[in-house]
Amino acid sequence: MASPQEGQREALHGRQFHEELEEIRRYEDFSTIDWIEDSMIERNLRLRKERQFQSEQRNFNGGRPRRLWTQIVKAARAGQGWFVITLAGVCIGINAAIISIVTSWLSDIKMGYCRDAWWLNRHFCCWEVESTNEDGCSSWRAWGFYTPERWIIYVLCATMFSLISASLVKTFARYAAGSGISEIKCIIAGFIMQGYLGGWTLFIKSLTLPLVIASGLSVGKEGPSVHVACCIGNIVARMFSRYSRSQEKMREILTAASAAGVAVAFGSPIGGVLFSVEEMCHTFSIKTMWRSFFCALVATVTLSAMNPFRTGKLVLFQVTYDRDWHFFEIVFFVIIGIFGGLYGAFVIKFNLQVAAFRRRYLANHGVAEAVTLATLTSMFGYFNRFIRIDMTESLAILFRECDNGGDYDNLCQSGVQWRMANSLLLATIFRVGFVVLSYGCKVPAGIFIPSMAVGATFGRMIGIIVKAMYRAYPQSGWFAVCRPDVPCITPGTYAFLGAAAALGGVMRITVCVVVIMFELTGALTYILPTMIVLLVTKSVGDFFGGAGIADEMIRFNGYPLLEKNDHAFNLSVSRVMRKHLHTLTSTGMTVADVETVLERSAVQGYPIISGDGRRMLEGYIGRTEIQYILEKMRRSRDVSPQTCCAFTSEVNEQDDPHLPATSAGPALGIDEDEAENLIERSASETVINMWPWVNQTPLTVSPRLPLEIVMQLFKRMGPRVILVEELGSLIGLITVKDVLKFIAIERGAATPSWNDRRGLDVLLGEAWMWISQSLERCASWTRSLFRRS
Repeated sequence: MASPQEGQREALHGRQFHEELEEIRRYEDFSTIDWIEDSMIERNLRLRKERQFQSEQRNFNGGRPRRLWTQIVKAARAGQGWFVITLAGVCIGINAAIISIVTSWLSDIKMGYCRDAWWLNRHFCCWEVESTNEDGCSSWRAWGFYTPERWIIYVLCATMFSLISASLVKTFARYAAGSGISEIKCIIAGFIMQGYLGGWTLFIKSLTLPLVIASGLSVGKEGPSVHVACCIGNIVARMFSRYSRSQEKMREILTAASAAGVAVAFGSPIGGVLFSVEEMCHTFSIKTMWRSFFCALVATVTLSAMNPFRTGKLVLFQVTYDRDWHFFEIVFFVIIGIFGGLYGAFVIKFNLQVAAFRRRYLANHGVAEAVTLATLTSMFGYFNRFIRIDMTESLAILFRECDNGGDYDNLCQSGVQWRMANSLLLATIFRVGFVVLSYGCKVPAGIFIPSMAVGATFGRMIGIIVKAMYRAYPQSGWFAVCRPDVPCITPGTYAFLGAAAALGGVMRITVCVVVIMFELTGALTYILPTMIVLLVTKSVGDFFGGAGIADEMIRFNGYPLLEKNDHAFNLSVSRVMRKHLHTLTSTGMTVADVETVLERSAVQGYPIISGDGRRMLEGYIGRTEIQYILEKMRRSRDVSPQTCCAFTSEVNEQDDPHLPATSAGPALGIDEDEAENLIERSASETVINMWPWVNQTPLTVSPRLPLEIVMQLFKRMGPRVILVEELGSLIGLITVKDVLKFIAIERGAATPSWNDRRGLDVLLGEAWMWISQSLERCASWTRSLFRRS
């Protein structure tokens, strides 16, 4: 009969069996990946496979067919990456097409239904009728004959859609809430969030995204499309062991999937690649760029083949401009650019304060918050023609030229131009307020399209005003370059530039926005105006300081990601490093001593120092490697608590033919069977050799090295920890979290914490103060400019 200790030991073995490392290490939830260690593992794996292939070449006896088969296997292994990319791209394109079709139908069902076929949206129901009026098609029946009836059903549908989506997110996949871009940036950088890219998150986000957009909330589906695409890429890649075992290869897939997500959201494959370069990654290799381009291309081709709108367009608001612009319009383009910068600064500042208010008071009321916002948006937005309809449809209408079917609800009629400008202004103000309140609520919520909608309404208003000026003073020298037989002003282009300005202002990205807008229009002539507008937007945004909203949300949530911007602290590493360390000595430690250290600390790795009291650094070993070795030893033999643990090797022990000859951690990444054999060969009755899993050349720096250089090491090389040594003696270590904590303390000394900013009265007070300070700063800048001139 087994003793109680043996029963407990067997239970422990059974409980830990499913957690065994395939690659002799495990990255815990909400921890960071050590990219240097991952590179070592990849190198060891590549060397072993190359050695195995050479051994097969030397020992084969099968003649030419065997040699040919070996080459085929090698080629198939090399092409597996492209197959994974292709499969992920196809799935992303199909998913995007289905979401677009369902979103369009749900958005129209609030207004009415198709009598001939209830599953058709209004566009397909009235396919052969060229009318933008809600009642312009006999097959399309609106809900009721009077406005109050339609308003009630509109509000009820919006409330129901938001309730269903928020409830599904809360019940089944909390990670499906939000945009996801901030988290994807952190995951690509090496931040682990178990379940964030899982199957449930993909299913719930794909299911609720059309409901959220149809509810009328001032959020978009383009940001969540990146999250959905990365979920698909993650699930597809993990079907292949080569990718599920390699964090570096998974990063390539996720980067390519993020590019494909933007590509299908905007119909812009090149813009998607540039977005992944400019916004998503700190480091970007040529190999990753090609795979991102290929994945974006496959996803876009798949979306085009499915043709969800039956117009040949990849997105609903694709337009084509065939008119040129005039140099006098640059003045108005600059105004639009200034608006984009001000909009971005305003939304970033106050959305973060709303997020702090939400975290403090509404953390347990996510469903009620989403339903309330959707209900208020639909109740008041119904009476504005540009808010009542879906945002992508609104963009398509505002971008369109007047003589190409763009006269939506008398939008192009000069007799009602001022009433239309007033409606656009109200839509802009309304949308800005609800974007600030809605972005970040507990439903799938992006900010790309809402920002573009804000910029489009403002830009179209500016375009109407400029067109009215031209009509009032056609003989003015200002308009002397206008030809009388061609319309001089195209208000749709102002809406287009306004959308680019608002998007660039809130995300603080420029190059990829230019390319996205070019791919949306195909008009080379408007690249220069777009660049001018975004340059002004970027300048205004930099004038007010801060980063884009994705980076600010990373900082707000406390994710361990260093900013791209350089810092100047004028400090050395010794001011920030940890000095009280948990260490292991290279010799003289028993199993009981090692387990005591593991129990008394929760760190993920331990420096190995000499046991002579001089603290000479001899290596670094991960916590999970130690647990793995001890567990394997206990399974194969009885391990006494007094068994010695050796973290350094003798000279004759290093000549193992199964291990790489030149490797800092030769056993990292070896297969399960090889690991067991290695442990059996190297262990004895009195000693457990752990040295094959010890990184014998960890990254070290001097305590006098400037902190800025250490931050560059973290950004470019991606270590989890950097050890600090002086004359070979270990004196401390530093991690990314230590740097971020220091930056937060430095920044917190000048600004209050988010938790200290609470209450809507404080929020409104800060809004008024921000506007007053901004106006005063602009006035001061203008006065100084005139003094110089």
